[in-house]
Amino acid sequence: MPTELSGQIERITFTNEDNGYTIAKVKVRGKNDLITVVGNLMAPMPGEILDMQGEWTIHPKFGEQFKVAHFKTKVPATVHGIQKYLGSGLIKGLGPVMAGRIVERFGEKTLDVIENQIGRLADIKGIGKKSLANIAKAWEAQKEIRDVMIFLQSHGVSAVYATKIFKRYADRSIAVVKQNPYRLATDIFGIGFLKADHIAKELGFSNDASVRVEAGVVYALRQLSEDGHVFFPYEPLIGRCSEILNVQREPIVAAIGRLHAGKQIVIEDMNADFEDVIENNKAVYLTRYHQCETGIANRLKALLSTPKSMRAVDSVRAMRWVQDQLAFQPAEKQKDAIRYALENKVLVLTGGPGTGKTTIIKAILKIFSQMKINIMLAAPTGRAAKRMSEMTGHPAKTIHRLLEYSIHKLGFQRHEKNPLECDVLIVDETSMIDTVLMFHLLKAVPATASCIFVGDVNQLPSVGAGNVLNDLIVSGAVAVIELTEIFRQAKSSRIIVNAHKINAGELPIIGQSEITDPQNDFYFIEQDDPEKVLDIILELAHRRISQRFGFDAIDDIQVLTPMHKGIVGAVNLNNRLQDVLNPGNGGIVRGDRTLRVNDKVMQIRNNYDKEVFNGDIGRISAIQTEERQLTACFDNRDVVYDFNELDEMVLAYAVSVHKSQGSEYPVVILPILTQHYILLQRNLIYTAVTRGRHLVVMVGSRRALAIGVNNNQIQQRFARLRHRLSASGKVRIT
Repeated sequence: MPTELSGQIERITFTNEDNGYTIAKVKVRGKNDLITVVGNLMAPMPGEILDMQGEWTIHPKFGEQFKVAHFKTKVPATVHGIQKYLGSGLIKGLGPVMAGRIVERFGEKTLDVIENQIGRLADIKGIGKKSLANIAKAWEAQKEIRDVMIFLQSHGVSAVYATKIFKRYADRSIAVVKQNPYRLATDIFGIGFLKADHIAKELGFSNDASVRVEAGVVYALRQLSEDGHVFFPYEPLIGRCSEILNVQREPIVAAIGRLHAGKQIVIEDMNADFEDVIENNKAVYLTRYHQCETGIANRLKALLSTPKSMRAVDSVRAMRWVQDQLAFQPAEKQKDAIRYALENKVLVLTGGPGTGKTTIIKAILKIFSQMKINIMLAAPTGRAAKRMSEMTGHPAKTIHRLLEYSIHKLGFQRHEKNPLECDVLIVDETSMIDTVLMFHLLKAVPATASCIFVGDVNQLPSVGAGNVLNDLIVSGAVAVIELTEIFRQAKSSRIIVNAHKINAGELPIIGQSEITDPQNDFYFIEQDDPEKVLDIILELAHRRISQRFGFDAIDDIQVLTPMHKGIVGAVNLNNRLQDVLNPGNGGIVRGDRTLRVNDKVMQIRNNYDKEVFNGDIGRISAIQTEERQLTACFDNRDVVYDFNELDEMVLAYAVSVHKSQGSEYPVVILPILTQHYILLQRNLIYTAVTRGRHLVVMVGSRRALAIGVNNNQIQQRFARLRHRLSASGKVRIT
């Protein structure tokens, strides 16, 4: 039989907002000391009364604890409890000091006054009309959300997600969840199919319920798109769905048919493009990705077939002029690149570091500026756009800003009906651009304009679905110049020389491991033990590099890692680096992480309302506990987050190599161990090394480095852009 216990929450020691797991100190009548309560509590607040069922357990480190299986909450009845309750952050803008004044005035009747006579709070010093209105609104909101939370609690939904559900559906929350819990996976950031599926099972939905199988197919395709696939083969998709859903083939085939009929997916018969890997010769797309992929092909074909708006130019004469203007002697490939840029509607310019891509862009800009034509520059990320501006002296924007994205106006404001006002568009870091973003970009390019896509095709492909830059190159549909020669001034950098060696499948020049020579910009510190690798990284970041080279330990040094988990994965590295670079007891706890003022943080999803995007790095500048808000500074711009929005933010002392794309850092530290073998690939190591501007330090195993450099087996991404652009790319939609 479970033990029953009732008590008042005195303080919250820990809470994980992902699953509601909480450790709380509770005052129980008849016991002198506070007891420790652990379990999945829903939005616990100091001062609340908990009626609990559970069992006593002994933790090997922390001693006796009461493990909660079921519970109900009640508002407090004592003056002490009411003051704790109101001052706990329950109501935004009402902190401990104001709570104390209210309770001092109304005592045990405080909650009744707020509920039924809230106007009386205006008698309290510091509460004006605006504050009173805010308190009234917040009180009503927390009452409504508590009803939703009580319902969702019984179905395993955490406090954070319950809040998001309420914000999305308001008073329809319970009805929506009962009718179709799988909507949550689509509508609520952070609630995926698996969480929605758990809720559905609690509500009695069967395994083969049509709404479940349809949601499972969409979930599988979304997962696959996150792995880079624009489509997935029909038969392997059925197998994947069967594993996820634990149902037979027939319900899945039927669900795919219904989704196709409802235009949520597209099934496409193909030619023999993938006959070695595709049974049934059919590709299944989420409709959005099919529209984007076909749209890219159509827009590029329109660009290529439409004459230029600008007048023709004598490329030989222009070449001589720009050489005099910039006082440089281009190599043959560079001459070809400049000529191709002047003569072609679409050009891809690719090459590794030190091969002169920036020099060519400067020369092209010089010529086009002399011709008095409209030029626009863009890049996928804020950092890449800023770097492009600094290198060229010409303003550059992120693609989202170039296309004038507006969350309030539901999307990009630049498109085929309101195109960009340019004759030439130059886009840098094109390897980062996925299928969806490229489609929206090309929609906004006037058919008479010219496009120059610049990027390093040997870097990791885009985080999003597709491999657009590579597909443009191999399709044969557009002009391509690949630069391979390292220029004399770049040969003095071991970062650049080693990047090209790695790309060629050769081990880098390692040389000395002791970081003492300011003239050397590439080091390898050999260590096979992961714990010791971690210690070395902490010492490098905290003292050795900053003291010997003068770099700022937080702003200038970036640890990149192949993995998220493990001793030298991003999660553990961030926690340990935070301890040495920004120690302290303050801050706020969110799940298994603590956020403090001055912490280095990364945005992990696009937030168009705040104009911060996936991969942007900033610093926390303020935490306002009473307002339940946090302020972070991104590129000298303050961005305010409510506490319930902080699942968009993670610590960024260490980030994955994938997240580093499009960025450069003064210093890069890269752990590389055999435990990373699943992710040890040549393009990953190459990408990591090319992120470092002044110094790259690898720490780890020579064997792991050799494994990665020799592994050029890049996982295939299913996409048909190259075939659509080629002459044989005709398809039939079924």
